[in-house]
Amino acid sequence: MQLVHEKIGKVVVVKPLETRIDGTVAAEFRNEMVAFIEEGAEALVLDLSAVDLMDSTGLGALVASLKMLRGKGELVISGASGKVTSLFKITKMDQVFRIFANRDDAVAALNP
Repeated sequence: MQLVHEKIGKVVVVKPLETRIDGTVAAEFRNEMVAFIEEGAEALVLDLSAVDLMDSTGLGALVASLKMLRGKGELVISGASGKVTSLFKITKMDQVFRIFANRDDAVAALNP
């Protein structure tokens, strides 16, 4: 699983370079996200602009990452495609994660 990340103020922006977050990469994706949290990241933006498809295993990995924050931080979504946004809506995860149209808006929301 290829990810790039950068720190903007207190926010860590994580961008998967894969076009799919599914069963083939979900465990590795979860491990990478957990590593950021274990290193102290409490404000994370997941930039999904390169992701065309996420399935239930990818969503499960994302929820596991959120649980690792234990209420001490926030993980928000940015740049999700139509299919990925639909998955969040169908599963009602759009009520769990704040979703932003672009990375800059997401970073601004977490960097007061």
